[in-house]
Amino acid sequence: MTDDSQMPSLTTAQNDAMHVAEALCSDRGERLTPARRRVLELLLQAEGPIKAYDLLELLKPGPGAAKPPTVYRALDFLMELGLAHKIEALNAYVSCAHCHDSGGAEIFICTQCDGVEERHGASHSSCAPDGFTIQRSVVEHFGVCARCAA
Repeated sequence: MTDDSQMPSLTTAQNDAMHVAEALCSDRGERLTPARRRVLELLLQAEGPIKAYDLLELLKPGPGAAKPPTVYRALDFLMELGLAHKIEALNAYVSCAHCHDSGGAEIFICTQCDGVEERHGASHSSCAPDGFTIQRSVVEHFGVCARCAA
């Protein structure tokens, strides 16, 4: 298990993403609790998609350590605010600092190196069934990234 002294500090971009998260929570009257904050930090520090139980392992061990429901509640909260996405095909999560108010996320997954890249997706509300309100939309594409194709 990893403790905080072994975790790298946040980069400037990751710190910026944390500030965006804090502002978004404040604007929506929500709280970025210590557990939510720590899960988001771990997502930001991950070098790719990370599974919930891997996040659990990275949280401090010992008495009072986080339990699976704590991690899943934090992930649900972060996804609801658009600060994280679940990659369904991998059953893993990635952080997101983009705003998806006008569309969803499109996730591009390299089948050779397992690299993941996110792009803004188009709004799919025009193709939704009558009366259906889309709350979250993530499209997953599988293929080979430019680096692996070279």
